[in-house]
Amino acid sequence: MQIKLINPNTTTSMTELMGETARMVAAPSSEVILATSRSGAASIEGHYDEALSVVGVIDEITNGKPADAYIIGCFGDPGLLAAREITASPVLGIAEAAMHAATFVATSFSIVTTLERTRIISEHLVRNYGMQHHCRRVRATDVPVLELEEPGSKADATILAECEKALVEDRAEAIVLGCAGMSNLVERLQQRLGVPVIDGVAAAVKFAEALVGMGLRTSKIGDLAYPLPKAYAGKLAEYAPAHLKLRETSFPALATAVRS
Repeated sequence: MQIKLINPNTTTSMTELMGETARMVAAPSSEVILATSRSGAASIEGHYDEALSVVGVIDEITNGKPADAYIIGCFGDPGLLAAREITASPVLGIAEAAMHAATFVATSFSIVTTLERTRIISEHLVRNYGMQHHCRRVRATDVPVLELEEPGSKADATILAECEKALVEDRAEAIVLGCAGMSNLVERLQQRLGVPVIDGVAAAVKFAEALVGMGLRTSKIGDLAYPLPKAYAGKLAEYAPAHLKLRETSFPALATAVRS
């Protein structure tokens, strides 16, 4: 099966980092296709960044060969529901995937994220996903997203220290990493902390494989039905539903597996 991992920001090195994580956990029969948004911000660290990143996510879903599943590689899950409207293939956000994965291995977790302002966004997602009874706290490290990639940065030590506080002060039983750029820290943190550390990129890949393997597609009844046909004006005229290549897939990867 083909899983398209979309980085909603424009930093290619972060796409490659996520790709390494995704391919490490993907099944041999899964092909992970990497895509970096061609429009938007270098990093997504606020509501404005998120709002403008959605166009790039839509571009990556509607252009090119359709995939069996899509993953939005940003912990804010920008444009997740809009993306689910325009394709029948499963679309997963890494925040939603990580939180669900955490509940399978612990009864409580804390999220360790980047900037204080993104902590608020993560708290909104906790409520939207019904995770209030599982999530003990969302903790901000005030580490900018792009600093995660800087050689000699103290970001790793700062994140570890915040995770240790979560275990003691929050009494959390697992840690959810609140940024796709932290996906390469999982093994080191688990060894130091001795608790499950969940990265949303890896979780989303395995959930995507499961959904496609079960033959499940996004429901097209109700609010996730394809967008209603209507005119769009101004700079968004080309995004009118009539101009989009809405993705109705038949899961060729699943059909091949069944035949074999």
